[in-house]
Amino acid sequence: MKLQNKLAILADAAKYDASCASSGSVKRNSSKGKGVGSTSGGMGICHSYAPDGRCISLLKILLTNFCIYDCSYCVNRASSQVQRARFTVDEVVNLTLDFYKRNYIEGLFLSSGIIQSSDYTMEQLVNVARSLRKDHDFRGYIHLKTIPDASPELLRQAGVYADRLSINIELPSKQSLKLYAPEKDPVTIHGSMGKLRENIEESKESRKRRNKVQSAAKRANTKPAKFLYAPAGQSTQMIVGADASSDSKILTLANHLYGKYQMRRVYYSAFSPIPDATRTLPLQAPPLLREHRLYQADWLLRFYGFSIDEISDPASEQKGMLDLDVDPKLAWALRNRDLFPVDINRAPLEMLLRVPGIGTIGARRIIQSRRFGQLRFADLAKCGLSVKKISAFIETVDHSPAAQLLESDSLKSRFVKAETPQLSLF
Repeated sequence: MKLQNKLAILADAAKYDASCASSGSVKRNSSKGKGVGSTSGGMGICHSYAPDGRCISLLKILLTNFCIYDCSYCVNRASSQVQRARFTVDEVVNLTLDFYKRNYIEGLFLSSGIIQSSDYTMEQLVNVARSLRKDHDFRGYIHLKTIPDASPELLRQAGVYADRLSINIELPSKQSLKLYAPEKDPVTIHGSMGKLRENIEESKESRKRRNKVQSAAKRANTKPAKFLYAPAGQSTQMIVGADASSDSKILTLANHLYGKYQMRRVYYSAFSPIPDATRTLPLQAPPLLREHRLYQADWLLRFYGFSIDEISDPASEQKGMLDLDVDPKLAWALRNRDLFPVDINRAPLEMLLRVPGIGTIGARRIIQSRRFGQLRFADLAKCGLSVKKISAFIETVDHSPAAQLLESDSLKSRFVKAETPQLSLF
């Protein structure tokens, strides 16, 4: 099979994996004429966004879409009738270098179906990363999707060459994983995540020790030892809508992963119906808006101090599902109207962050600005805030929302946009 045909098949097969953002790595470049690639700049194929807003382009492919597993939700499962292809290690290496030198990409996201065994597949992925780093001095970004039940030594080697590693947890429920992916063991998945965290923590400690002794080492004309392992951390992905798990259950698991394994990101991927699927899977994809709401709720958990029950209460009328009509913070505010209006000139940062329409940047601008005097309603627009959204929930020296507005049953309708058609996932 021609390389171009392989690329068409294996790039298309990789589109179902959402966890390909590149962020948080160490800086590497080739500005001194050594090496190939860098971890900054670039434009190209698979667009992802870093926390600072930079657009990241990655070559996103599978090593192969052959697979010995028969996960019901996967288009590349063993019983699927899709066209198959497989890259060699050298083909992936050469593609990455060729695309980079043409300024199409600045890194590689590489995953694979399971062939022969988990260790054999993982070894092939590691060989790609090793060849890029060692044989070609590639200094761009590398993200490897690791195999959960591969040997600890292979997982350790993967992190030496890759910037980020990820292990997909796939489904939020152990029962669902057993039903739809019986070859996958949640205990093994969590165990591998734990090993990755241990290696990452060891790497961080190594870098701290190296910084402390660096000046002394320079005087002694020696280089302190260091162990650099997956500097961009680890991530995972959950499929949303393939089973009956509520948003509350999904977010509870995500919160656990952030806490226990120091996960850099949890990605949510809306289930997409596949050909010849088992009858136990849904025939229709969930609303893409549900995926979007989960990302918004995830942000509230990580950066705004919200708890799971505040975002989505399993005992509520919605039975743990997020409101699709409004974003999770606004939904919380509408359920807790007794806490509003918030005095912009007196409220602490924690409460400002709970006002719909005020983000972390806006909240800090408010706190910085009010040091110089009382803020008026017109001043909020100067802080970059949407006064239309926040006006019902805040008060200033010259503004206070009418009591009947906060108590009105129609308050929510002010924020609900006209219904839009369901978008296609691909």
